Amino acid sequence: MNYFLAKTDPETYSIQRFQAEKCTTWDGVTNAQAVAAIRSMKAGDKVILYHSGGQSAVVGLAKVNSQPRPDPSNPKSWVVDLQFLRLLEPPTTLAEIKSCGLFNDWALVRQSRLSTMAAPVEFVEWLKGRYPAAKL
Repeated sequence: MNYFLAKTDPETYSIQRFQAEKCTTWDGVTNAQAVAAIRSMKAGDKVILYHSGGQSAVVGLAKVNSQPRPDPSNPKSWVVDLQFLRLLEPPTTLAEIKSCGLFNDWALVRQSRLSTMAAPVEFVEWLKGRYPAAKL
């Protein structure tokens, strides 16, 4: 199983809306690096959800429920179906991630505009320490 991080602007699609809907098709991604990340996802992989914008924090966890497929509404994009798993409370802010100094080479820290990316094993282990009951 692999882990990914996917960003969403909470005003566009919040973790609370995802929690209420239980499942969603993750779409709207057109950056070539982010599309490559979606194309590499497999059913059963986990996705760490991140609110961008004002909050800039890890807020939840989802599971990939489908194989990636071309987005029928945008030839530059691919989509994947996600199932909501849980909120991660309290949120882990980008400031906390940066201040630990362990992930300075990761795209989350280096490329603030990248919306979807693989999550390094070290980051997943670090998060597991912050949310031991969450069963990441």
